[in-house]
Amino acid sequence: MTLIKSISGIRGTIGGKPGEALTPVDIVKFTYAYCRQLRLRCPKAAGERYKVVVGRDARLSGEMVEQLVCGALVACGVDVVKAGMASTPTTEMAVTFSKADGGIILTASHNPRQWNALKLLNERGEFLTAAQGQEILDCAEQGDFDFAPVDELGKITEHDFTQEHIQAVIDLHTVDEVAIADAHFKVVLDAVNSVGGIIMPQLLERLGVECVILNGEPTGDFAHNPEPLPQNLTALRQAVLDEHADLGIAVDPDVDRLAFICEDGEPFVEEYTLVSVADYLFSRAEAIAAAEGKPLAEVTAPYAPVAVSNLSSSRALRDVAEAHGGQYFSAAVGEVNVTTLMHEKAALIGGEGNGGVIYPALHCGRDAMVGVGLFLSNLAARRMTVSALKKTYPQYQIAKNRIELADSAMIGKILSELKNVYAQEVIDDRDGVKILFEQKKQWVLLRRSNTEPIIRVYAEAATMQEADALAREVIDVAERIMKG
Repeated sequence: MTLIKSISGIRGTIGGKPGEALTPVDIVKFTYAYCRQLRLRCPKAAGERYKVVVGRDARLSGEMVEQLVCGALVACGVDVVKAGMASTPTTEMAVTFSKADGGIILTASHNPRQWNALKLLNERGEFLTAAQGQEILDCAEQGDFDFAPVDELGKITEHDFTQEHIQAVIDLHTVDEVAIADAHFKVVLDAVNSVGGIIMPQLLERLGVECVILNGEPTGDFAHNPEPLPQNLTALRQAVLDEHADLGIAVDPDVDRLAFICEDGEPFVEEYTLVSVADYLFSRAEAIAAAEGKPLAEVTAPYAPVAVSNLSSSRALRDVAEAHGGQYFSAAVGEVNVTTLMHEKAALIGGEGNGGVIYPALHCGRDAMVGVGLFLSNLAARRMTVSALKKTYPQYQIAKNRIELADSAMIGKILSELKNVYAQEVIDDRDGVKILFEQKKQWVLLRRSNTEPIIRVYAEAATMQEADALAREVIDVAERIMKG
């Protein structure tokens, strides 16, 4: 059994002993701590009510966790807007739709069926900062609970925000619903038996797209490993070929990650989800600025020609941004770090290389629905197949390796000495150590694991052979450092 407490929430396997897994005791404890931090973060006058949105994916433990969270919120004197089965981005947007003070998303994202989690949102429907998350962790460990008396208990209302979310995507002037409908696209959707099977077909229907659905029933009993990686999408890849579809669409259980399959059954590759969307938006930057009634040089958030991703994402986004005369910035790994930097840089587009598209013109959270709307708009405008579109982008490959350690205390020494060994290269040590070989357009990122005595090693180059060789070179140096 596993329980992972982090600044972004609490995640664990269902069943077991409190403190060792995600049990009812832990769920109530952390919900209480969230309420206590909420009152400190958003102080109100006496008698004013707090309101929190709760949404969940379809996983098997979802209803049980939802009942515990909603009950704990009510016991804390907080009113609950229960969104029911809703995607993560839908729940995020529901916070602002309902003018709530925060939100709790019940999802373990791409983790297998035995996992669940509480993801915590602020009043903007965005993840809490590191400092706010740490306050909740500290409060939960104190165990000093003080619940509301009977006359101050919260109330529960229910509201389905699916249609508001879909309408908000369609209303974006960058989502060209006319061009998409005129293209007569046929797609195959793998909704992995979760909430993607509820919202994504409705969006595609509104856009005039013919949709063949795999694993559409939101039972929570995932038909395959729910992470949308090529090795988990064999049925989707075959269905695209069998149906003679224009593309395949895969989402994870909470629909914040998005991956495509080309018409020939080959992966478009998760990293290129964000790259393709950014390319489309940068190509329309002047038009976006004109729609705002300003010259491009004077445009600010969220329309400035700036892209942001995390340190482990492909260089291809940087290349595309700079090719369009825009700017690129990287953030430490973690969605909240990306969105914080996007706010600072007034970014047009951002996200993560795992298929997470963040378009702040809609909201600052990873959102597969807006990713689909923008991708199909790009495809309709370019009038080419998905595989041909992929070839228009800078081609990179990322190799993923690890260094296993007997003593986790060695991690600091290894990372520190690697900076000295590669001092002649560009070094970024905001999140582990990233070594940028600018002349070759290659990089290696080494990050410590939060749960295991290992260092994760990511390397990117033009080919997988070059990426593997680069990773091997750095790992060999690290192993020599370990041996002293």
